[in-house]
Amino acid sequence: MGRLTTHILDTAHGTPAAGVDIRLYALRAQRTLAASAVTNADGRTEQALLDGEAMLAGSYELEFDIGDYFRETAATIDNPAFLETVLIRFAIKDDEHYHVPLLVSPWSYSTYRGS
Repeated sequence: MGRLTTHILDTAHGTPAAGVDIRLYALRAQRTLAASAVTNADGRTEQALLDGEAMLAGSYELEFDIGDYFRETAATIDNPAFLETVLIRFAIKDDEHYHVPLLVSPWSYSTYRGS
């Protein structure tokens, strides 16, 4: 059975990003909240965001409240963080494991389909 997971790595500090609020939206006829979670000390969610019968093909958005994270962790920067909410839009096409990691600093981010 397929599942959707994520994790966040703080590339500015070289650590996992703990305590980040995450929301997953399904993009159907309207944008619907499908799951929400907060990252643990390892920068991961305790459970898959989608799995089993909830793992449906379609378009989704992940929202990461990264601005709050950098303000709360007292990022070692002279200027306020540039990023507030990182939004990643992606598609699930089949019943596989989809892993969507976020590598983030106060000023930039990248993602990829992980394993």
